[in-house]
Amino acid sequence: MTDEQIVDLYNKRSEDALSETEKKYARYCRYIAFSILGDEEDAKEVVNDTYLRVWNSIPPQCPRSLKAYLGTVTRHLSLDYLQKKQSVRRGGGQYHLALEELEECIPDSSDDLNASIALQQILNRFLGGLPRKTRDIFVRRYWYMSPIAEIAKDYSMGESGVKMLLHRTRNKLKEYLKKEGFFV
Repeated sequence: MTDEQIVDLYNKRSEDALSETEKKYARYCRYIAFSILGDEEDAKEVVNDTYLRVWNSIPPQCPRSLKAYLGTVTRHLSLDYLQKKQSVRRGGGQYHLALEELEECIPDSSDDLNASIALQQILNRFLGGLPRKTRDIFVRRYWYMSPIAEIAKDYSMGESGVKMLLHRTRNKLKEYLKKEGFFV
């Protein structure tokens, strides 16, 4: 079933939309949730919450890409879930490691909506200027929170090669952000 057909089922409020979404995207959503949370049960809970959130948001939302919409909802819910559990225990996923890697080059603009939007636009331009493989590895690490070992395996690279590529890309990002007027 195509994404358009699934979205049409949501618009018609057909419960088949949920089963079709699960058939097509359960594995994708679980991957995102597990990469962030590091716990299978927590990931399952977040994926179920994702389905509920999508059910409640379509309509009025009409995503152009159902996969991207599901990925974004799953990621946000996973990060929210992790933040709530933060006071209980430190998550076992890649979230903390990936954030520590980015701390040296990305300024904290969470308190300023305009700065956050500007930063997002700058990041999109930066990523658009990278070679495809470098961009894909960077996104895998810092959007999907994929472990270094998994990225290395998927791209037939050594872990040290992935780490070096990410380190160099973060340094380029830091310089790019300085050039654009963002300072850490």
